[in-house]
Amino acid sequence: MNDNNYKKDFGNKGYNKQNDRKGGGRRFGDNNKRPYGNKGGYDRAPRRDDRSEEERELILEGKNAIEEALESGRAIDKIMFAPGSHKTVGYLIARAREMGIQAQETDKHKLDRLSITGSHQGIVALCAAASYSTVEDILGLAEQRGEKPLLLICDGITDPHNLGAIIRTAEIVGAHGIIVPKRRSAGLNAACAKAAAGALEYMPIAKVSNLQACIEELKEKGIFIFAADMGGKAMYDLDFTVPAAIVIGSEGEGISRMVREKSDHIVSIPQKGRIQSLNASNAAAVLLYEALRQRSI
Repeated sequence: MNDNNYKKDFGNKGYNKQNDRKGGGRRFGDNNKRPYGNKGGYDRAPRRDDRSEEERELILEGKNAIEEALESGRAIDKIMFAPGSHKTVGYLIARAREMGIQAQETDKHKLDRLSITGSHQGIVALCAAASYSTVEDILGLAEQRGEKPLLLICDGITDPHNLGAIIRTAEIVGAHGIIVPKRRSAGLNAACAKAAAGALEYMPIAKVSNLQACIEELKEKGIFIFAADMGGKAMYDLDFTVPAAIVIGSEGEGISRMVREKSDHIVSIPQKGRIQSLNASNAAAVLLYEALRQRSI
């Protein structure tokens, strides 16, 4: 092929270093977009969150979670808010500054990077790690209220949104506390706090190293263990007016075998549809409200 013909037919279409440096060359992929990893490109590889669970527990986001944290007196190091967000979060900024908490306007992209849920509503708080209570604190709260204990035990709830929803319901129905294992459990991070919508500030959460040993201790204190699982007695046929701890298992595996064996009762939620089970937080809500109904009669 004649060089002149080649240049005529392909010179402006093929790869050419000189044209590429000037921006005139054609690139692979879309006409304007560059592949992942190239500086200045439109597309970027999704940012991987390498933060530890402890670091994630230091972050609160969203109006409800931060408002309740301020109301409860939780230690907050700094509040960051997006430009132009005063109309929606200005009252939180003013309250924080009155309490001597630093409130700083921050670029929205930084808030996006800090956010765990991806829905920070223009405000993020950097807090001290959420403090855990003890089982003794939970039982003491029931005694202080003059009520028979109503506890919730989470056996393998690893989704923070589920845990947050459970905490929210437990606080609303007046439960005295929630017990979670140190392993195989979601942490009290920002996603959990947001799902709890402020209830995390009022609901005692105890973290125990051995769930089976904890259940044995509760039974020795006269507390009956109700494990939610298939094939048990209908919840209407069981007495939740006694000192009670309701166990909710993970959605994938349910109640662990050892916990089931140590339970006093297996409780099931009546159903008529084809789906075999409820979401863990929904199951907890149904059982907690049945306990509340019985205790309110």
